[in-house]
Amino acid sequence: MTAEFVQDYETFTLGDFPLQHGDTLEDAKLAYKTFGELNADKSNAIVYPTWYSGFHWDNEWLVGEDMALDPRKYFIIIPNMLGNGLSSSPSNTPPPHDKANFPKVTFYDQVEAQHKLVAEHFGIETLQLVTGWSMGAGQTYQWAVSYPDMVQRAAPFCGSSKTSEHNFVFLEGVKAALTGGDSFKGGFYDVKPEDNLRRTGRVYAGWGFSQAFFWDRVYTDMGHSYRLGIDLAFPTLEDYLVQYWEGHFLDRRDVNDLLSMLWTWQYGDIGQTPGFDGDHVKALQSIKAKLIAMPALKDLYFPPEDEVYASQYIPDGEVRVIPGVWGHFAGSGDSAVDRKWIDDVIRELLAG
Repeated sequence: MTAEFVQDYETFTLGDFPLQHGDTLEDAKLAYKTFGELNADKSNAIVYPTWYSGFHWDNEWLVGEDMALDPRKYFIIIPNMLGNGLSSSPSNTPPPHDKANFPKVTFYDQVEAQHKLVAEHFGIETLQLVTGWSMGAGQTYQWAVSYPDMVQRAAPFCGSSKTSEHNFVFLEGVKAALTGGDSFKGGFYDVKPEDNLRRTGRVYAGWGFSQAFFWDRVYTDMGHSYRLGIDLAFPTLEDYLVQYWEGHFLDRRDVNDLLSMLWTWQYGDIGQTPGFDGDHVKALQSIKAKLIAMPALKDLYFPPEDEVYASQYIPDGEVRVIPGVWGHFAGSGDSAVDRKWIDDVIRELLAG
């Protein structure tokens, strides 16, 4: 499951980038990849941000000539989050903002960085769609609030506009796994704390998929993963835990990077957008985009109820629940059935 790391992306220089909590990230950079061509009037652009621990190639399963995100028709931009290891992150930033000294980055900051790329570099004034999974969904909501006249449609899947207290507590468990043990050294390690990454995989394993997924032992034959390009079949539960979960976090992930993105996630709240004074409902009411939220039926930390609650305040909001037992990872691209379900909804949204 090891991804080949090649320079298949571009880098946009943000310069000295001011952050919402007062720090300035010096000589900041945003890594991104594009698909398709921007048309003459720059009206065919789509933004598709990455997710917690994900890189741009982990998003590519939703892009293709047979998909709603068709590069023959749309110009698709996949920006890597600040903190993910490709854009400016604890693991690639020089002192004084290296390692555990990396500043706090909010969803608002993520979208401000992406907006500079979209508007200043490409000269784009309107977006046909913003979409994303998990933390990508959080960025989708933030785009719709930060730039309501720019975002025409939004399709957040398996994510939320505000991190719930239960979700926050789940992430406290992940944080404990990442920071425990002597090898972490307060975030100033020189040797990768692999035990911490393995423990993180074990913690995540109980949350990424649903109880029914384990009851049915779906991990023994998960089918062909469009995201990873391999068949996912694990003879035993231990094989699944080691190969799928420990392997994911050991593969090119850095502990400080994961902690940076975790903080962004824990404090996600569109109500903290400047001008809303922490009022989450008021921020939802400001969204002008046609928005279809796609929570997964058995998602353990982004339950459909949260999106139903939020949708009532979005003027043109709707909720479509992804069926099945895959839980949060219904949005990962690893399930062919869920991949088609999500693609069909996005296709309908773009046709509207």
